[in-house]
Formats: sequence, structure tokens, C-alpha cells
Amino acid sequence: MSLIEQAAKRLEQLRQAGVELPEEAPLRVPTTVSTSAKPAHDPYAAKISQPQPELPKPVPDNAPTASRNRVELNLEAISASGLLVPTATRTQLADEYRVIKRPLIANATGKVGTVLQNGNLIMITSALPGEGKSFTAINLAISIAMELDNTVMLVDADVSRPSVLNMLGLPPAPGLLDVVMKNSVDISEVLLRTNIEKLSILPSGTAHARATELLASEAMTRLLDDMSGRYSDRIIIFDSPPLLLTTESRALATHMGQIVIVVNAENTAQAAVKQAVAAIEGCPVKMMVLNQARQSSTDGYGYGYGYGYGHAN
Repeated sequence: MSLIEQAAKRLEQLRQAGVELPEEAPLRVPTTVSTSAKPAHDPYAAKISQPQPELPKPVPDNAPTASRNRVELNLEAISASGLLVPTATRTQLADEYRVIKRPLIANATGKVGTVLQNGNLIMITSALPGEGKSFTAINLAISIAMELDNTVMLVDADVSRPSVLNMLGLPPAPGLLDVVMKNSVDISEVLLRTNIEKLSILPSGTAHARATELLASEAMTRLLDDMSGRYSDRIIIFDSPPLLLTTESRALATHMGQIVIVVNAENTAQAAVKQAVAAIEGCPVKMMVLNQARQSSTDGYGYGYGYGYGHAN
């Protein structure tokens, strides 16, 4: 006999015995639930009780590259490291680079009467390491970006020992070698736009064992031709390896319209300078920047050093 039947029989016996019972309430009987009705590990039940986290939204394919590739240069830190910044318009360093850039811009834009092939491709190099070529390339690019009529792209072409991004306080990024490896002329995915309005940066990219061959390849030639001709107001500055240290700079030099050799006035031997100039004999315009030349003034770069300027032709 079940519990319910037993309870009902007992109530009936009490009534028959004349026992007055209180108002009847619903009979409460303890019940059990079989776990076999719905397994605890039911996957559907788990999905309901544990909401899934929201997944990040993918970047649309047509998202503008300028916003994805924009970088903020810390101008105060750059200035503190001795580099030129657009706000420093009347310093000795700014004036020195005005002297350096003026003939380069004239040659690049054809204002001297002779139109140079790839005249807006300017390579900054040196005979040996440590002469200030990267310092010169960055300052020259920033100085040209201050022009009203020109934009500038700074390319870190020192693919063996890139330093431009580090000097500007930026992390490594894909760049030149990655584009050449793809046999492409599209640099939009790797070109960095900066908060200096007219300055963009093309990093050296992923290191490659055959960097020299890549810089001398047909893919590189097509890329440089596209870079040179795409925008008439653009001047492109290449920070290249030292001429007497690697062969990459000589391969790159064959594509340049102008080459600037940075010479450390206090340390570089004359024989090394002559050898460096001979290595780029085929370039139509060769110029020279004399770095760390002693001056009486202490306002210049390098604790009283300044810049001299001259032609190597």
C-alpha cells in the first residue's frame, strides 16, 4: 500500500471514531526526481546555463588602411634625443637641414632645368657604420615634411641593421622586404602614417637571408618605379646600409636619382670616402654631408658639432 493510500485510510478511521479534524489542506508528500530524466551533462542544458562570451568583431576588409596604420610619434622624446621636430623651426639644426634639403628638392622637382630619372628617390648612406646616416635620413625627411609643397616617405632600407623605427620610438613592423617578397607594388598595408602631417614611414620589414637579391630584383625595380611616379609631390628618402660594409646599398644605388654620403668629419679616412664614392659612380647626382664638423658654437648636434655640405660630383 502506498503512502497516500495509508494516509487516506487513517483519516477515514479518525472520522469514524468521531475525531474532529481541522480544515483540510492539500496533502504534501515528499517526492524525488530521477536523474535519468535529464542528464546533468546535457550539452544543451550547459549552453543555456553558461552564456557564451561575445566574440570580437572582425575588421572589415574595406576598413581604411590609414586608420589601421597610423602611428603617433612622441615629438617631445624625439626632440630630447637630438632629432629635428616640426615645432623647432628656428634652431641651428633646422637651419642646417634647410641648407641640405634645398638642392635635393630642386633636383627632385626638376626646378634646376634638368629632369632627373627617379630624381625624387634619394638615398642616404655612408662609407662606414657610425657616421650618422640614419640621423641624417630622419632629420632630412622631417625637414622636407615641413615644406608646403611636398610630402615625404622615409624608407628604412638598411635591411641588415634597421634603426629608423627604434630611433623614433616605434616597434618593429612589416615593410619593404615583405612587399618585394610578394612581388607587389602595393605598400598600403605596411606604410605607416604619422602625426607629422606630410611624413609617412616604410619599415624595412621581415629580415631575409637573400635581402641583396631582393633589392636587386625586378620586383624591387617595379616597386621603386611605382613609388617614384605615383605622386608628383612625393620625395622618398632611403636610409641605406653603409657602402663599404654590405652589398645591399650598391644594389639599391642603381635605382636612385640622388645619393647623399654622410661623412664623419673627425674619424672617416679620406681613402674610405673615395672608395665609397667610386662604388656609386653610376648615380647622376652625388652629394656629401660633413657630419660632426667642429664649430665654435655649441648649439649644433653632437656637443658642438655641426654639418657641412658639398657636392661629390
